[in-house]
Amino acid sequence: MCYASNMSSAIPLDPATAATVVLSDLLQFAEGGIVSRTLLSTPAVRVVLFAFATGQELTEHTNSRRAIVQILSGHCDFLFGGRWQRLETGTLLQLPPHHLHALRAVDGPCALLLTLCTEADAPSAAPATTTTAAEANA
Repeated sequence: MCYASNMSSAIPLDPATAATVVLSDLLQFAEGGIVSRTLLSTPAVRVVLFAFATGQELTEHTNSRRAIVQILSGHCDFLFGGRWQRLETGTLLQLPPHHLHALRAVDGPCALLLTLCTEADAPSAAPATTTTAAEANA
């Protein structure tokens, strides 16, 4: 397996600035490899664009962050919930922290967007309450 850690060394999104990127313009595939590029990185969120060549895989692993995976193109076999499942273009997958998972690009190249979110350490919030304008002014 050939793994390129970054498509480019520059992170295209500055956390302090509102901006857009065109994912298809940033996506690059490497023959026989996996290419990744971090698009945004903050203490709470990291967004990474991945491109997997046919036959490439990430072996079983976990992450301490919540993971949101969106399949952008192609399809892949993804291990989660204890079994392999086919994820097609447009599929969104949510994995809680420390959830064992793996990925294989079996039948063709696959591109995905990964968002890693740090969980809040605070206890669960109390249920939201609604206050009417009349109650607020009383």
